[in-house]
Amino acid sequence: MATLCHSIHTRASGKIARRNEAAKVFCSMQMPPSQSTIKVVIIGATKEIGRTAIAAVSKARGMELAGAIDSQCIGQDAGEISGMEEALEIPVLNDLTMVLGSIAQSRATGVVVDFSEPSTVYDNVKQAAAFGLNSVVYVPKIELDTVTELSAFCEKASMGCLVAPTLSIGSVLLQQAAIQASFHYNNVEIVESRPNPSDLPSQDAIQIANNISDLGQIYNREDMDSDNPVSVRKYFMLLSF
Repeated sequence: MATLCHSIHTRASGKIARRNEAAKVFCSMQMPPSQSTIKVVIIGATKEIGRTAIAAVSKARGMELAGAIDSQCIGQDAGEISGMEEALEIPVLNDLTMVLGSIAQSRATGVVVDFSEPSTVYDNVKQAAAFGLNSVVYVPKIELDTVTELSAFCEKASMGCLVAPTLSIGSVLLQQAAIQASFHYNNVEIVESRPNPSDLPSQDAIQIANNISDLGQIYNREDMDSDNPVSVRKYFMLLSF
């Protein structure tokens, strides 16, 4: 169990052809092209979230798994490691460049979903951009400097990259609720519990704390001025997850 108390800082158309003939009009309509399937490459495929993503992409309409990248379980079928009933005939590889080259050669629309590690994110996004693919990144504990570097690179390369602090709908809703509620409280405390203490504080907790702190209001003011902080908490908001 860990508690984060934040004051002003944070810690933790078609063509119509007509022929002028008596009482005859001929129309030719050009149908719009069908929407192409998005090819998805998943980095960090053997992680729990990677295996879940493989199964989700395989079942999603308009998407197709084009590659599963990881340094573990190389050669094993992506469908099998994800617990799917049928194999996808897509082996886990450790060569991102080869997979990206195959997608680029087919001129298909693609995206790279990165669940890897903070140390490899920048190079992965850079490789994806070189082959004309945008990236979606969810890597816990990614450094702010890395996010800044990614932003600068993608802007220069005219490519897109979404760095998601969380993929949990519940967490996003909690963040929005915390922002709305924070206007009505003088004190805020974020409490969370994790099996592994080294995972504290989580990215979700840090994001909530940053969101609230960025509002410009100073919280827990009495705590900073009192020797007995617990006794002076009159208006208190507790976020627990």
